[in-house]
Amino acid sequence: MQLPLNIRWNAAAELDRFVPGENDTALRLVTDLADGVLEAPALYLHGPHGVGKSHLLQGACRRVTSAGGVAVYLPLDQLLGHGAAVLDGWEQAQLIALDDLDALHGRDEWQGAVFHLYNRVVERGGRLLFAGQRPPAELPLGLPDLRSRLGWGPVVAVREPDEATCLAILRQRAAQRGLELPDATVRYLIRRLPRELPGLLAFFETLDRASLAAGRRLTVPFVREILAERSRLDADTSGRR
Repeated sequence: MQLPLNIRWNAAAELDRFVPGENDTALRLVTDLADGVLEAPALYLHGPHGVGKSHLLQGACRRVTSAGGVAVYLPLDQLLGHGAAVLDGWEQAQLIALDDLDALHGRDEWQGAVFHLYNRVVERGGRLLFAGQRPPAELPLGLPDLRSRLGWGPVVAVREPDEATCLAILRQRAAQRGLELPDATVRYLIRRLPRELPGLLAFFETLDRASLAAGRRLTVPFVREILAERSRLDADTSGRR
């Protein structure tokens, strides 16, 4: 379930599509929480930007709604402009996934709203899934009780994908598009681009469009051409500044 607000939602974010790599524990616990079999009512994920935390939160919501339940995904950094009252009433959902907990820094009203929402959800027997770049103990929150609540359930680090995981993710994305992506091409990409998943996937989208436009396969020579063209464009842009 989504709010009737302009929330960015990843259409491919399903738990079955998450390539865990070293994050198999995070995937297992999120799945257990979504299925209502995790003993704790809440779970907190932490890790740097781009490691898949939002995918897990949105995937958990999809799993609940596909089973006929009610779930809501609340990315706090996108909601701050709407006022803390936007959190009112969601305790009726089976699962509430709150993303970007770091955005609560310096937001006393929002910290209080999340704290009270946590209490209402637990009282009604609901479940909560949180994500932030830092673990609860390190969040710069002015409300110690909220920091304590966020650490009541399991706290799990979501790690950056290694090369093998990036390979698997890019292969999966290509298969979903019906594209042939040779292993040599994937390795060429990973070794010449920063191993930062959002950037890799964004460049894959560029390759997909270029491949369709040129009617060419995603071979190493073709990818080399696209990378060279991007470098020329970046250099031109820098030169005009």
